Amino acid sequence: MIPQSFIQDLLARVDIVDLIGRYVALKKAGQNYVGLCPFHGEKTPSFTVSPSKQFYHCFGCGAHGSAIGFLMEHGGLGYVDAIGELAQQVGVQVPEDSARDHEGATRIRGLTEALQRASDYYRRKLKEAPVAIEYLKRRGLTGQTAARFALGYAPDAWQPLREAFETYEDPKLVEAGLVIVGDEGKRYDRFRGRVMFPIRNPRGQVIGFGGRVLDRGEPKYLNSPETPVFRKGQELYGLFEAQEAIRRRQRVIVCEGYMDVIQLAQAGFEECVAALGTAITAHHVGLLLRVTDQVIFAFDGDAAGRKAARRALEATLPVIADTKRASFVLLPEGEDPDSLIRSGGAVAFEDQLARAMPLSRWFVASLAEGKDLEQAEDRAALVAQAKPLLASMPPAALRMQLVRELAEAARTPTADLESLFGLKPWRRLAEARRPANPPRRSAEVEDLKARILQHLLAFPELAREFNAQIAAEFAGAEQPVDRQIAEIWRTATLAGSTSQGALLEALADSEYAETYRAISRRDLLLEGDASAAREDLRAGFATLELRRVEDELAALVREPLTPESKERIRELSERRVRLKDAPRRAGAT
Repeated sequence: MIPQSFIQDLLARVDIVDLIGRYVALKKAGQNYVGLCPFHGEKTPSFTVSPSKQFYHCFGCGAHGSAIGFLMEHGGLGYVDAIGELAQQVGVQVPEDSARDHEGATRIRGLTEALQRASDYYRRKLKEAPVAIEYLKRRGLTGQTAARFALGYAPDAWQPLREAFETYEDPKLVEAGLVIVGDEGKRYDRFRGRVMFPIRNPRGQVIGFGGRVLDRGEPKYLNSPETPVFRKGQELYGLFEAQEAIRRRQRVIVCEGYMDVIQLAQAGFEECVAALGTAITAHHVGLLLRVTDQVIFAFDGDAAGRKAARRALEATLPVIADTKRASFVLLPEGEDPDSLIRSGGAVAFEDQLARAMPLSRWFVASLAEGKDLEQAEDRAALVAQAKPLLASMPPAALRMQLVRELAEAARTPTADLESLFGLKPWRRLAEARRPANPPRRSAEVEDLKARILQHLLAFPELAREFNAQIAAEFAGAEQPVDRQIAEIWRTATLAGSTSQGALLEALADSEYAETYRAISRRDLLLEGDASAAREDLRAGFATLELRRVEDELAALVREPLTPESKERIRELSERRVRLKDAPRRAGAT
C-alpha cells in the first residue's frame, strides 16, 4: 500500500490545471478554468478545473476527481499506475511500503493475466461451437454484440483449459476461480459446456466470468467465486462497456442479469449494467452516482423483481445526495427486457422508462405493499418499516421530503414522525437532564454545522487551526453531520491535506464520500477565500459554545442551589457575556 502521506504530498506538488491542460484546452473563468469535457461530447464548455481546490468537475456528465482520478478516467490507468505517472512527472519516487506489497501486486497481475488468457480461449472456442452460436442467434444476438461483450464458450469437457495454459497445475488457475481441485487432488475446469460472459472491471481487465448452461442443467448461471480480484458486491457487469454511453446519455440503467444488459445494449440502451448474482449494494449505487446524476432501476414485474427493487431502494437511500435522482421501473407481469423489446421494439422499453417511479413514490409504494392503509395498525407498520430506512439517510432535503411523503400516507403530522424517528436536527446534549433546544435554535445550530462542514472541506488547513474547538464540539459525535465534521478534521490533520482535491482523495473510502463530493460540486463555482472562512468558523464556534453555556445555565437554575452550583453559574454567566460581546459574522448567530 502506498502511504497516504506520500499521496497527499504528491497531490500538493502537482498543478492540476497544468496536468489537464495537456489534454484539454482550458480558458480562465474567474477563479477556475473551463473547457470542453474530454469524457463526453459537448459544444458548450461544462468541464471546470479549480486550481485552488485541485480537482475537476463536469457539470454535464458528472466526471469528478483529483489529478489521480483524471489520469485513471482519461488515461485508463489503474490507481497505482496513476500515482506512478504523477510521481514521474514531478520527479519523485513512489515508496514501496514493503516487499509483501510488491509481491501482492505481482500476484494480482498474474491472476488478471490468467483470466484474460482464459477469456481469449473461450472466444476462440465459441467460433467452433455451433450449439452455442445457435443459442445466441436464438436469443437474437448479433456477432457484433457478441464481440463487444467478448462472449465465449467453455467446451463441455473436464479440462479444456489445458489447451490455453502451458501448466494446467499452476496454482493461479485455482486462485483465479478457473479450476477446481476435487477429491484426491484431481483438477477440472469450473466452467464446462457454458456460454461465457467475461466480467471486466472499469479498466477493462477480466476479473471473473458468468457461465450460462445450454441445456437444462443446474445452475442455469454459474459465476466465478470470490477471489483477490473479484468481489461480487463491488463490481457491476457491463460497466466497462457502458461507461461512455453513461456519460453521453447522463443516466445509467440497472437491470437484473447479463442477458438483460446485452439485449438492451443491442437495442440502443448501451448505458446498462447489472449486479453479479447478488442484490444491488450501497457500494454499487455510490459507484454509479460518481459517474452520473441519474440511476434508473429496471426490474421484472414479478415477485423477485419487486424484491430486487426494494433492495435497490435500501441500497440507494444511504448514498444519494439531493442533487442526484433515482427512479424505478417495474416491467409488466411476465415481461423482461428481452421479451419486451422482441415484442414492441426499443420504443416499448423507452415507454416504460418514461413511466418510471421517482424514488419518493417507490419509497412509499414499496413499504405500503400488502397493507390496508385504512387501518391504523397497517399505517403503524408502514411507519415502523420506514424508520430504519430514513435513519440510514444523510440529514438533507431528500430525507425531509420522504418524511413528508410518509406522513401523508400514514395520516400522521410530519413533526410527530420526526420526533418519533429522532430525526429532528437537534444536537444531543452531553447530559440527559439538559433540555432540548427549541426548534428555531435547533435549525440555527444545524446551519452552523453545515457551514463548518463546508468550510473544513473547502479549506483543510483550517482543521488544524480550529483543532481545540472541533475536538470540544464533535469528538465522539453521534449525529451524521457531526461525524462527518469529525472525520474531515481527523483526516485533514493526520493526512496533512493541503487542498480540497487531496482531502477528497483521502476520504475516498468513507461512507460519506458521496456527501463530500456533492458539497464540493455545489461549491465549485462559489467565490471564497480562507480568511473569510476562518472568520465564519470563529463566529460559528463561538455561537455553538454560547448555546452550550446557555443550556448548562438553564439546567443549573432549575436545580437546588449549592455553593458549587452558584460558583458555576457565576462563571458561566461571565462567559456568556463575553461570548455575546464577541464580533459575529452575518448569519452566525
